Amino acid sequence: MLIDRLTRRGFLSGSSAAALAAAGSSVFWGPELRAEMPMPKASGPVDESLDAYIGSYMAAMNAPGMTLGLTDLRGTLRTAGYGYADVDKRLPVTPDLLFQIGSITKSFVGLVLLQMREEGKLELDKPVLDYLPDLPIACPFGPITIHHLLTHTSGLPDNLGLFAGDPAARLLQGFKPGEHFHYCNAGFDILGLLASKLDGRPWRECVAARILAPLEMTATTGVITTSSRNRSAVGYHPFWDDQVYPRQGRLAPAPNLVMDDAAGCIASTPGDMACYARMLANRGNGPKGRIVSEESFGLFSTPHVKAPEFSPTASYGYGIAVDTLDGHTILRHTGGMVAFASSIHVDLDGGVAAFASINAMQDYRPTAVTEFAVRLLRARHEGKDLPAAPPIKDPREVDNPAEYTGTFTAPAGQTLMFVAHGKSVALVAEGKTIPLQYADDDSFVSTSEGLFSSASFKFGRAPQPDPGRNSGAKKATRPVVEVSYGDRWFTNASYKGPRTFHVPAEWSAYEGRYRSDSPWGGDVRVYAIKDRLMLNGNRLEPVGGALFRAGDESWNPDTAEFLHIFQGKARLLRLAGADFLRIEVD
Repeated sequence: MLIDRLTRRGFLSGSSAAALAAAGSSVFWGPELRAEMPMPKASGPVDESLDAYIGSYMAAMNAPGMTLGLTDLRGTLRTAGYGYADVDKRLPVTPDLLFQIGSITKSFVGLVLLQMREEGKLELDKPVLDYLPDLPIACPFGPITIHHLLTHTSGLPDNLGLFAGDPAARLLQGFKPGEHFHYCNAGFDILGLLASKLDGRPWRECVAARILAPLEMTATTGVITTSSRNRSAVGYHPFWDDQVYPRQGRLAPAPNLVMDDAAGCIASTPGDMACYARMLANRGNGPKGRIVSEESFGLFSTPHVKAPEFSPTASYGYGIAVDTLDGHTILRHTGGMVAFASSIHVDLDGGVAAFASINAMQDYRPTAVTEFAVRLLRARHEGKDLPAAPPIKDPREVDNPAEYTGTFTAPAGQTLMFVAHGKSVALVAEGKTIPLQYADDDSFVSTSEGLFSSASFKFGRAPQPDPGRNSGAKKATRPVVEVSYGDRWFTNASYKGPRTFHVPAEWSAYEGRYRSDSPWGGDVRVYAIKDRLMLNGNRLEPVGGALFRAGDESWNPDTAEFLHIFQGKARLLRLAGADFLRIEVD
């Protein structure tokens, strides 16, 4: 879904999910199925500790199945499968099955291009238009180099596709290259095309010859096609793609995906990914020699730009994030596909690495699993006590539930009442008490299917009385005074702000529900709240005419544009390069 593709910045997510969740009743997992969940055979304390954690993690995260690969500098330590590759047929995950690795593919792109640099085919500081002059991009803020694309600093929008249906359309920069880190899948689509041109063969053949074959990754596919479906785990996504998704929501098998976009088109097994991670842990050295030179690996793993989307301490190299863990330098990345979620951690100082992938997309990545695995492996290698498993937080619990409780009233008189149950918040409506799940940033979602599940509840706090003087004060010190649910706005007795707002008349043509048939798409809802135009709970900033900026940053190049005004309504929303058509079904 498009929501999944862009949740790094939380732009389209109506309910950006919590990082961890608690086990509980699930529409997808019946109690018998969960009790019978296949688990691998453990061998030794590390396996036992990790398997116990993964079992709890999968139940908490409503994960159908997981694949795992562990390695050190010398060889693969373990490959394992957990849960189900096909829930309906009760087929277990086995290590020979393909899982889509998503954006971890970007690190393969970085290494391929560094090989080409060594061969004299490529200059990192040369404008990409010198190599690919027909690219549909516009660069008003300055030339985009290969370095800019590899580090997500090109200024281009994070479009879902490089080539639009309109042949005149161009991806337009939003800032001077190098000034900001802005995750850009379109940039790696471009780099994949560049690699194909310089190598004289399609990306799948290029990556197979340059990376897969030298590393003996014989099961891996360089592109995702239906021909490999029999070797793949079934991927799952939310059953209701037009509603917010609670952690224990219902899942359904996703449709076939065919993809050759180098931003995320590799499918692999845990054994092959252990081979890849081992090469990274050995700083570019593979079983048949170096994949890239020491100098190139240094460029690959250099923290070129801060990348807070990965973590507060993370930077970005060339297709890989560079971070620290317990004082060690690590390489890490995640991958999110329509129906798969992956994570890789490589401890460069400890000489160990882990890869994990889940066959479902629910707005999280199994980062906690790979991080814990690396800590366990490192402790065993160093002869230290094994670390305790990280806590699995219940997303229904918040530290301050009382702040959200009380009665909130809409201008027309409708009311919403929220109550606290221990550390949780619940909505009392329609004669029922509906538990809510915390999402993020004062937002909650309903955990009851079909009841208040079309949008998230977004609470608002009183403004800072003196922003200049108290700019460092925590937001939580300000009282909650309002809440919105979709296009409905409610206030409590403490609200002191305005109650009437100016809404541009032309916005009425934009409001409504839009849907994309793309597997990355789904539904979006556009509506006005107070004096703001919103898309799935996120503000759209006017740029001019029917064009809006998606996101809070003034330089953000991602846009939403409303087109084809017919009988007073926009019939097409072009969002992050994808077309969404208006639908009238509510």
